[in-house]
Amino acid sequence: MDRRSVLVGIGGAAAVLGISACSSSKKGSTPASATTTAAAPPASVKLGLVLLGTRAGPYVQGDRTGISTALVVDGHVYLVDCGQSSVWQYHRAGLKFAALKNIFITHLHADHVADYNNFFMLGGSTDTSTADGVSPPVHVYGPGPAGGLQPAFGGANPPPAQPGDPTPGLATLTQRCNEAFAYSDNVLMRDTGLQDTGAIAVVHEISLPDNGASYTNTAPATTPFPVMSDDRVRVTATLVPHGPVFPSFAFRFDTDHGAVTFSGDTTNSDNLIQLAHGSQVLVHEAINTEGGSLSAAAQSHMTQSHTAVQQVGAIAHQADVPTLVLSHIADFGPTGTVDPVQWTHWAQQGYSGKVIVGSDLQTIIME
Repeated sequence: MDRRSVLVGIGGAAAVLGISACSSSKKGSTPASATTTAAAPPASVKLGLVLLGTRAGPYVQGDRTGISTALVVDGHVYLVDCGQSSVWQYHRAGLKFAALKNIFITHLHADHVADYNNFFMLGGSTDTSTADGVSPPVHVYGPGPAGGLQPAFGGANPPPAQPGDPTPGLATLTQRCNEAFAYSDNVLMRDTGLQDTGAIAVVHEISLPDNGASYTNTAPATTPFPVMSDDRVRVTATLVPHGPVFPSFAFRFDTDHGAVTFSGDTTNSDNLIQLAHGSQVLVHEAINTEGGSLSAAAQSHMTQSHTAVQQVGAIAHQADVPTLVLSHIADFGPTGTVDPVQWTHWAQQGYSGKVIVGSDLQTIIME
């Protein structure tokens, strides 16, 4: 496959699923992020991305929804993160809930799991014998317990929330969601005959390599390690540095049609470059703080946890990827608004490949 052949379209998953899509263009777009009609029969589209939400952070904003991306491989959906409103975005994109059988969580910050339980509780609240809905099993892969908390910024010592178990992993998070919504689940099962939505997820907490990684050493040099595989994808992961968060993963999906790597939330990382090397597409987070007025604590968090958009092109160059997609993005500069023209210019510093500044419900097809 030609690693440089990428079509971009706006209009949700229409192109991936063979729904007719209209030509469109984005205000202020440049040739590097120009949109193209990308409708095709389902059988002819082998590998595609749907950016369900592209917003960084938990802030309540009206311009973008929370981070979540659907990787579509031969009609099957592999979902990476479940940010705010992602279950609604999944529906708006035209994706079928019945096609969702795997979810991958990069880390347990709230903006990456805000809609996690909703994919089961809401997406599964239908008679799946007659209507589209999530049905078991959905295999979920993500972080186990962190094992401890780093000291707070500036020497503060706030008391931990839930001191009996302050660092639960994905399995406990899932269990507690099921417990919290047990009444609703029980009533709906008895009142309408719906399935037990609390029984849909099968959680796999990802085992870490024996390389000294811990909540005090969050991302030592790590050789990519296997997470799962089926007859369509082989998924590998690495640890990436995201401030005090542990573990925080980047994921790579290798398919017969090409490879796609997701950075997760990370500052500059050699681990990520190794994982992504030779991928067709790198989906990478980015922020801008130039000209901003962040507090000292916020600036410290941004520096230790995220990658500046002005640096991300050099990362894509080192990883030898022909297409860089920016998602999980936020601008903390004077306007607070992501300008796709300016961001494309920044991201192309040190990089000659294609840059796509992602937007919600954008579809990217690899051919």
